[in-house]
Amino acid sequence: MPVALRLATVAIALLPLAVSAQTRNPVLVELFTSEGCSSCPPADKLLAALQAQQPVSGAQIVVLEEHVDYWEGQGWHDRFSSSLYTNRQRGYALRLRFDDPYTPQMIVDGSTQFVGNDPSKALSSIAKAAQSPKIALDLSPPTVDGKHISSTVSAPGKQPLPHGDLYAALVDLADTTEVKGGENRGKHLDHVSVARSFQRIGKLQDLSKGPVSFRLSVSSAEPSSHMGVVVFAQLPDQGAVRGVTSSPIGSAAN
Repeated sequence: MPVALRLATVAIALLPLAVSAQTRNPVLVELFTSEGCSSCPPADKLLAALQAQQPVSGAQIVVLEEHVDYWEGQGWHDRFSSSLYTNRQRGYALRLRFDDPYTPQMIVDGSTQFVGNDPSKALSSIAKAAQSPKIALDLSPPTVDGKHISSTVSAPGKQPLPHGDLYAALVDLADTTEVKGGENRGKHLDHVSVARSFQRIGKLQDLSKGPVSFRLSVSSAEPSSHMGVVVFAQLPDQGAVRGVTSSPIGSAAN
């Protein structure tokens, strides 16, 4: 059964778990993946379906695809892979107490981890995460300067801001690859929201003083309308995600 159809079927079954459709709470879904991993393409498709279909009532799903580098040398070079995302996944391994990093792995709101090609677990985890209070984040429209993009993030109104960290990622909104080696040899792979640049941009509590400015860069190509920005607030040591927002380049924030 195609992933999209399986996702729709499971979504219907999970309707009692979903919160009211009157409000949509942002939920961050991270996928640790690799083009060298034969189990990853179904997870890539699931991530895309979650983003496109938004199947959980009450949740605004923001996705982030992070390509690890420990599949390098297995017959295919993943052009999106980086030790940065491998190290982030290792940080989750310590805090969420799973034995070793693996692919595909989804992590919902920094709190729940599971095999990334499991639609039922994805939907139930997102529905649960959508019930947790979040910090509202406003992202200014990103501006482009050569190979850099700049923006600001703010927390409107008077919100309680705990200690934590602010992260920003520059993402390709969509990518395709014709794989010519390794476990996925001969396959056409589609990706969404692929992290190309990722950094900590400040402390969460800095937002109480006003907007936080940041600048991201990517070396492979100039930022374009095919890219976007994801910003999220996370408790210390890669704890629970307390807020997330995103914006395509050249568009107002979500």
